[in-house]
Amino acid sequence: MIAAQNSSELSLPVPDEFALKLSADLKQIICKAIMENGGSISFEQYMQMALYEPGLGYYSAGSIKFGETGDFVTAPEISSIFSRCLARQCQQVLSETSFSEVSSACILELGPGTGVMAIDILRELELNHSLPKIYYMLEPSADLRQRQQLNVKNAIPHLKERIVWLDHLPEKKIDGIILANEVIDAMPVKRIVFDGGVEECVVACELESDDQIRFQWLRKEVAPKLESALQMILDELREEIPTPYITEINLNIKPWLNSLNDVLNKGLILISDYGYPRQEFFHPQRSAGTLICHYRHHAHDDPFLYPGLQDITASVDFTAVAEAAVDIGLDVSGFTTQAHFLIACGLDQFVSGDESGHETDDVIKRAQITHQVSKLTMPGEMGEKFKFIGLSKSLDIQLCGFDFIDQRARL
Repeated sequence: MIAAQNSSELSLPVPDEFALKLSADLKQIICKAIMENGGSISFEQYMQMALYEPGLGYYSAGSIKFGETGDFVTAPEISSIFSRCLARQCQQVLSETSFSEVSSACILELGPGTGVMAIDILRELELNHSLPKIYYMLEPSADLRQRQQLNVKNAIPHLKERIVWLDHLPEKKIDGIILANEVIDAMPVKRIVFDGGVEECVVACELESDDQIRFQWLRKEVAPKLESALQMILDELREEIPTPYITEINLNIKPWLNSLNDVLNKGLILISDYGYPRQEFFHPQRSAGTLICHYRHHAHDDPFLYPGLQDITASVDFTAVAEAAVDIGLDVSGFTTQAHFLIACGLDQFVSGDESGHETDDVIKRAQITHQVSKLTMPGEMGEKFKFIGLSKSLDIQLCGFDFIDQRARL
């Protein structure tokens, strides 16, 4: 996702009264959880509640999150070219996991947002006569699901019968591809500080004089098992990190991959997100951590501001993803930047054409496409910050998305 400005440079927009009331209600619930837990909760629990508390959390309530009128813009919304390139990778995997001329393979998209990525992928696969048997959209949010269904009805009504919405992973194993675009960055994380020893940053609250709840950071000892794991990471780093040094640890990656592995019979888990290999994730200059919040296209670093109204994310340690995958028996089949992945999937073929695959002479349209592609591929935009990693199961092929430059050695 990308946000337009940093809130350290200008003030954030003020929410309306209704939104502020929802945020205040969520604050009360979080504060109650803190009091019931002896005065503090882990940041992991705070982030879980701020994002996913039923009816009040950021991804559970009904506010518009994606696009120009929301809080951030994701790659599929910048340009259909992103999804059309993904469709090329899907097409290769679908052809390898189908057992007849009629496709029996499926696509499962996690967290489909507005549904625009699914729409553009299906359009491209239809053009190439490679439609999946089923396109699953895993969306627990009733509000987002309704928007996705409306967008599908308006954009590809003739393909809507191929789409199945789920609020949990499929019960039966599937062959095909699982897509996770900007999913891991929204997983709750623990916040850790190295400062002589290892401590965990936890969340406390206090009631101010005007009956307003204020959240604040506290430090506490980490569990011995986690401290040992963190020390192993530090020992692997080529550069010594300065102290104090704050970072985020995602303990949910391995259980999440385990659940996907249980669902996938044969195929690929394709993850796209922003983050770094471990040596870069723990760079000495990243001493304040990677936590970032988005509100109305403003980026800032205060997760306690407007809980339930803003997104909270943390960068992905892709080495941790690779390690978890290997531990559960998946193959790490490719790792590269977003720019390199899109190039490998035929980006140049889409730049000069329209959405039907025909070359366009429309100067304004081509200028728009050039601008969109710059956002997707330039190092200062999304091109290097965002990465793709492919985790395969019983799939012995060279993935086309990693043909241009494969950077698994960086993991």
